[in-house]
Amino acid sequence: MAWQRRDQRRTCAVTARKDVFELPTQANNANIGLRLSRECLDALEANLTPTRWQKFWDTCGKTAGAGFAALDAITGEDVTEARKYEGAAAPRRDDEAKGGKMDLSSRDGKIVGIARGEMREQFMVGCEDFIRWSHHVAGYELTDSGVRAIFADGSKSEEGEMLVGGEGIYSKVAKQVSNGKIVTYDTGARGIHGKVSTSAFKELGEGVWRVTDERKKDGKVFLITNVRANDMDDPTVEFGWTMGAQPGVIHPPNEDYAIIGKPAADIAKSLTKDWHPKLKPLFDNMNEAEAAFSKITCSTPTGVPDWPNQPRVTVIGDAAHSMTPAGGIGANTAVRDAALLGRLLVEAGGYREGITETYEREMRVYASEAVRSSYAGAKMQFGVHIDENSPRVHV
Repeated sequence: MAWQRRDQRRTCAVTARKDVFELPTQANNANIGLRLSRECLDALEANLTPTRWQKFWDTCGKTAGAGFAALDAITGEDVTEARKYEGAAAPRRDDEAKGGKMDLSSRDGKIVGIARGEMREQFMVGCEDFIRWSHHVAGYELTDSGVRAIFADGSKSEEGEMLVGGEGIYSKVAKQVSNGKIVTYDTGARGIHGKVSTSAFKELGEGVWRVTDERKKDGKVFLITNVRANDMDDPTVEFGWTMGAQPGVIHPPNEDYAIIGKPAADIAKSLTKDWHPKLKPLFDNMNEAEAAFSKITCSTPTGVPDWPNQPRVTVIGDAAHSMTPAGGIGANTAVRDAALLGRLLVEAGGYREGITETYEREMRVYASEAVRSSYAGAKMQFGVHIDENSPRVHV
C-alpha cells in the first residue's frame, strides 16, 4: 500500500505510520521464486540508484540456459523437445518456426531470479522505520484536498495526496476505486511451495526445471525449480520449488491457505511418492516448516477493465491484474506498474491531477496482454477454464 504525504511529497513502498501507508500481515509466500524479465530488470535499474541497483543485482540468482528443461516425473527422462511448445501461444510457435528464438534469459544469457522475500527486503531498505504490520486497509475516503485510508479497526490515516493500492487479489482499494469492475477468478488449480537444501538438487544440476506427472488419476501435477550452479556446494543454502496441480488434486485442510508447515509438506510428499529417485530428495529432505499452499487465480482473461478514473487513487500489481503462474509474468508486470507510476510522479514533481489517468491508460495495454498470455498458458498447462460463471475471489 503506497501513500504520498501532502507535506513531504514522498512516495514509498511501505511504512509504519498511519500518516503515510501501511501493510497487511506478513505473507507466507516469501520463499516463492520469481523470474525477472528483461523489462523488469530494465525498470528496476532505471529507478534505483546505482548503488542500490548493484546490491539488488548481486542478490539475484543467475542460472545458465535459455529456457526450461522438461523432465518426466516418473521416468526422470528429458522430454524438453516434446514439451517445447506446451502452453505457448501460436505467435511464439510461429516465431520459432521461422528461425526466431524465444527464451527465458534476462541478461548476459542468464535466467535471473530472486525470492519474493529477498526482493521485498531490498525494496524496504530505508523505509524500515515506517513499516507497521497487521493493518488491513478496508477502503478509503476522499477529502476536500486529498484522501485518507480507512483501516479494518475503524481508524483512518492522515490526509495524503495520493493512495496506491498494492495489496493483492483481496484489495479493498481495487474493489472501491473500480466499483467492482476489477474481478479475480478462482481457477480451482492449487499449488504448494517448498524449500530444501541445495544438496537435494545434485542429481538435477544447474538449470530451470519443469517436472510433469501426467499419470495421476485425478489430474496432472507439475513442479518448477531453478537450480543455480554457484550455490550447489553450500548445503546451508536452500533452493525453492513450486508445485502446481490441476483443479481437484491439491486440497488444503478446510481450504485454509494460511496453513503452513507439515500439512502442506505431507501433501507434497504424497503426490510425489512414485517420482524418480533423482527427484525424491526435493521432498524427502524438504524444510517442512517452510511449506505453504497457494491458490491459483486470474483476472478477467480479456484484460484489465475500464473504470471511471479517480485522480487520487489507483492500484498496481495483483490488485489490478492477477495472473496465473504460467509464464511467470505477474511479478514482472507489477514492477512495470510501479516503474511507470513512479516515473510519472517524478516527472510531475509530485502529485498532479491526471497522473493516475495516464498511468491506468498505459497500464491497461501491457497488463491486458500479460493477463491474456498468462491465462492462455494456464489453460494449456493446468487445464483451467474461466467464464462469467466461474467462482470469484471474494473481497
